[in-house]
Amino acid sequence: MALDPEKQISSLWKALQGSQEANRRTFYQMRRAAIEFAGPDANPLDIGVKAWEIIGKDMGKSNLPRMNLLKGEEGLMMSIARAYQGLWTTNGAVVKIEKGKSPNEIFIKWERCPWPTSAKEFGASMKEDLLGCDKYLQTFLDEVNAFLGTNLKIETQKAIPKGDGVCLRRLYKPEDK
Repeated sequence: MALDPEKQISSLWKALQGSQEANRRTFYQMRRAAIEFAGPDANPLDIGVKAWEIIGKDMGKSNLPRMNLLKGEEGLMMSIARAYQGLWTTNGAVVKIEKGKSPNEIFIKWERCPWPTSAKEFGASMKEDLLGCDKYLQTFLDEVNAFLGTNLKIETQKAIPKGDGVCLRRLYKPEDK
């Protein structure tokens, strides 16, 4: 039987999309379980953001062995940007990296992200979606900074949950004074 590459690629593409959807659904199902377990006085936003913090910490630690530490802070920043890009791409987002005007900054742009749609489907607010994503990115970076003794920062300049059409984050090293 001959191999049909188009059929194989289509099959793998469908499987990947199914896996991405399952990952998002599982996150929000576990969020719902945590909210129900916490009781009627629980704040869903706090629970959701805490979940993102826990995931960010774990992912920051687990990505450290793959960071390019040999090319100085500029290489490290690119490694971090690529880690963010890879993590979100595997979850169905379209993420681009652009160098900044100085070697001390990189811009990471989410041109498409399925997480806000999943948040809506499971009753999470766009505020929670944005705060959770920001917490994830910051906690990931905090782990890298703590391990390497660096002081890199990330800030959100635009956000899909705010209606901006894209999420734009600036990864940078603050100017020494």
